[in-house]
Amino acid sequence: MSNRHFGRSAFSYRNFRLFWIARMASMLSQSSLVIALGWLVYDVARRSMDVREAALQLGLIGLVQFVPMFVLTPLTGWMADRYDRRLMAGWSCVAQLAGAALLAWLVHDGRGTLMVYFLIATLTGVTRAVYRPAITALAPNTVPRALLPRAVAANAVAGRIGAILGPVLGGYAYAVAPYLAFALSAALLLLSSCALFAMRGMERQPFDRNRHPLRQMMDGLTFVIRHKLVLGAISLDLIAVLLGGATALLPVYARDILHVGPAGLGNLRAAPAIGALASGLWLSWRPLQGQVGIKMLASVAIFGIATIVFGLSRSLLLSLACMAILGAADMISVYVRQSLMQIATPDEMRGRVGAISSLFVSASNELGEAESGFLAAAVGPVMAVVLGGVGTLAVVALWARWFPALRNADSFDHEPARAPVS
Repeated sequence: MSNRHFGRSAFSYRNFRLFWIARMASMLSQSSLVIALGWLVYDVARRSMDVREAALQLGLIGLVQFVPMFVLTPLTGWMADRYDRRLMAGWSCVAQLAGAALLAWLVHDGRGTLMVYFLIATLTGVTRAVYRPAITALAPNTVPRALLPRAVAANAVAGRIGAILGPVLGGYAYAVAPYLAFALSAALLLLSSCALFAMRGMERQPFDRNRHPLRQMMDGLTFVIRHKLVLGAISLDLIAVLLGGATALLPVYARDILHVGPAGLGNLRAAPAIGALASGLWLSWRPLQGQVGIKMLASVAIFGIATIVFGLSRSLLLSLACMAILGAADMISVYVRQSLMQIATPDEMRGRVGAISSLFVSASNELGEAESGFLAAAVGPVMAVVLGGVGTLAVVALWARWFPALRNADSFDHEPARAPVS
């Protein structure tokens, strides 16, 4: 780190402060919305379906949010490199606000149906397809490169604060009156969009407007494939969370296994973020210095073990502890992946590479929810969670062997790779 920036905080920069507020508010909103929508869909489904059929609906909710991400990612990544990332993220928050407000109105008036909820979830997936590559690529523009690892950790802390409080607020608001959870989500999205629009213009690397847009869209994928360190880090996170994610089935555990209701569901959903916040605060103070690849692999293995124990638990306290450990391990994995990706990627390609990363994150979340729901419908929720944790451990062993560049990564101190030119 250069002497000029040594000892400085990312928060000493106005744009980063506004970015951090926007990031935290949007995560609060999204986490609150996820918990409320998941409970709403599962509760409505259980009125006419058994546990396995209702769990399938949770899987479908994840799927309809993933499909827009899969289809639109090449376009939205290209847009994030060509257009103002700040405005892209801000207007996508406004669109998500409209969806949350519509849900609040429908629930308040009792006019919603499963089909309508699925449609709104699909439209939310479209808006997040625009938001994620823009917000991911925007972060490095708010601080000098020397402060980027600290900014990544602070950004992750904002996300985890949102992930901690969002489910709790959403769960308790839903318990008071279901529509309040969706109204809260809309208000937080308003704050996020205002913070993004208040950011000042930032310097950007020039964008090649002579190169064909379709070829530019492919450049991001080409870069990731050629850069084995980035490919290994992104794909490890994708496959591990895709297999090991138990969050989609938390409504099943809260309602039919642990019997703790919507408030208990909020606590279960917040527990991973509490563990993640603890490790995120530590990383923002003491960034990882060596053997970052090995530490990422170890954290994913811990994630898998915690998932297995959670799947077998019938104690609320043990389940909460497992989810907290799971979240702390995931935070380390996210920190390493984001730092490696942001530092290794040239700024003029961060939108497209960030779009691919967002697609992988979406696959590990929304598509992971679909996988969990479908598997739970086939073998039961407990077996689905346990098998997912076992699969995560297998993936760690395979990636350690297949991606030696990831296993041997020692630090974040290297220059960005060259963008593809062929």
